[in-house]
Amino acid sequence: MNKLIAATLVMTIGMLCSSTLFAGDIKGKVKATGAKNSGNAVVYVEKIPGRTFDPPKEPAIMDQKNLVFLPHVLPVVAGTTVKYLNSDDVLHNVFTPDKCADKFNLGTWPKGQVRSFTFKNVGCVSVMLCNVHPEMEAFVVVLENPYYAVSAKDGSYEIKNVPAGKYTLKIWHEKLKGQSQEITVTESGGVAAHFELAK
Repeated sequence: MNKLIAATLVMTIGMLCSSTLFAGDIKGKVKATGAKNSGNAVVYVEKIPGRTFDPPKEPAIMDQKNLVFLPHVLPVVAGTTVKYLNSDDVLHNVFTPDKCADKFNLGTWPKGQVRSFTFKNVGCVSVMLCNVHPEMEAFVVVLENPYYAVSAKDGSYEIKNVPAGKYTLKIWHEKLKGQSQEITVTESGGVAAHFELAK
């Protein structure tokens, strides 16, 4: 009986640890030609075959501060609720004309208040706008899984703990285009993938 319990414990621990033991990191640089810098590109693993991913229990946050949406680009897993804060002393509104996000309009609200919306459609890229301040703009990118990163201004990015396997690595940018790549993540260590973006 003791041997059976021990064997069961070993199997359980092995199952719990396998997702992190057999995983690697993807890192690299994005070079954007035709943009102010190489930031705000979303690099993501298109699919993880045989797996589905629930959205996080905690909502994602997009703030409105100094008449700017923060962050400018927000990738989320499908089913994620995004909370929109107003941290300015003026009224703000959030709406999108995009059908994949139900063309929502959350209305207009003052400082300290929050409105929210749940993004359900994988592949949806929705622009966030404010009808009070037409210069404000941001993007929500809806993905199938949590293996993504947003590039820094210098183009660097890192996606951690990707399960071992062969994948298509894609990139999205609001103005520029880049080619997807086929990559292999090994059971330990990392893989480098660099992107060039242009019009």
